Amino acid sequence: MLKIHPVDVACIGIGENGHIAFNDPPVADFNDPKLVKVVELDEACRKQQLGEGWFPAFDDVPTHALSLTIPAILNCKHISCVVPDERKAEAVFNTINAEISTACPATILRTHADTILFLDKNSASKL
Repeated sequence: MLKIHPVDVACIGIGENGHIAFNDPPVADFNDPKLVKVVELDEACRKQQLGEGWFPAFDDVPTHALSLTIPAILNCKHISCVVPDERKAEAVFNTINAEISTACPATILRTHADTILFLDKNSASKL
């Protein structure tokens, strides 16, 4: 369906470990042949889900998620990326300043022609 009906706007965020759409550093693939896949959530990502209050205990946080791949996100006409909270300040800094690599998957957003990054004062505090 994504090939027949391309997405106009991707609404995504950046995780504390620099992931986008649960494409965590250990599994992020800038050249993934798939558009959607099941991804394994690394420990940092799972701890973030717990810290944000989505689950009552670490063992309740899923180990896997269904996600758009990075090529699927980059294929969207527009990318709207909202990143609140001081816990994500380092990831925001790396997104803007680090070498584009899967060590911080969000760095790839700099290659897209129409990505808008919405930050609050706290998430932008290291810029």
